Amino acid sequence: MTRDTLQGVFLALTAFLWWGLTPLYFKQVEAAGPMEVLSHRVIWSLVLLTLLLLARKRWSEIKETFSSPKIWGWLLLSAVLVAVNWLVFIWSISNGHLVEASLGYYINPLVNVVLGVVILGERLKLLQGIAVGLAAVAVGYLTYIGGEFPWISLILAMSFGFYGLIRKRLPVGAQVGLFAETAMVTPIALGYLIWIGAQNEMTYIAGGAEISLMLMLAGVVTTVPLVCFAAAARRLNYSTIGMIQYVGPTVNLLLATLLFGEAFTEVHAISFGLIWFAVFLFSAQSFVDMKRAKKQVAL
Repeated sequence: MTRDTLQGVFLALTAFLWWGLTPLYFKQVEAAGPMEVLSHRVIWSLVLLTLLLLARKRWSEIKETFSSPKIWGWLLLSAVLVAVNWLVFIWSISNGHLVEASLGYYINPLVNVVLGVVILGERLKLLQGIAVGLAAVAVGYLTYIGGEFPWISLILAMSFGFYGLIRKRLPVGAQVGLFAETAMVTPIALGYLIWIGAQNEMTYIAGGAEISLMLMLAGVVTTVPLVCFAAAARRLNYSTIGMIQYVGPTVNLLLATLLFGEAFTEVHAISFGLIWFAVFLFSAQSFVDMKRAKKQVAL
């Protein structure tokens, strides 16, 4: 393993561990309510990304991105998707549904496979097909036997799946893309804060210095793992990142059950067991594909 690869693994682990631990932050600011927290996340992320991109002298990339109506239009759609994803995730934490949220991020790579087949016309491989089938059985079991439709899991998986599909096809970097997305959503976020402020319902400032400072840190919480992930993606192949990504939902699940005291029933255990086996098959297929690609390069 080269030094560059080791750095990539470290950066990827940092990103996914950070994402896995973000519920600890959102628990600290839950008094503000999901919509206010989302608004601060959008605004302070934009502030931090602006400073970061200015420091790196990448303003020309931003101008180029906004000068293309086609790219601008797709980024507007991706902005809506990421805002929905963030809002549902924040809501799930403050309402005791982090277990379901973690399930959504386990399912997400399998949703990506389905989107690739249906929209991009990619060929579904055997182990991938079995994995997708097992995920469908898990969702059906949780709905029918558990008596609860996993809407949180599916919204998170689908919104992030479509978001990834759009961003994959756009010639826009991760940081510039998120800058554009947060810039588009910021007017709505500011409008919401002004509205609740006029009704004396805003936690920011009125809630005290501690929670106000915590809300301002939302930009750091969002941007740091993104920078680490972007750096890791330049050093690692997609299959390696794909296997490391399960660190995030695993940490989410551990926090939900061991720290936040959320229920993990027998129905959850069976559903997650099916998903974990599906993840194993999916990872095995990725590993086989990676080995095959290396052999072809060697030849």
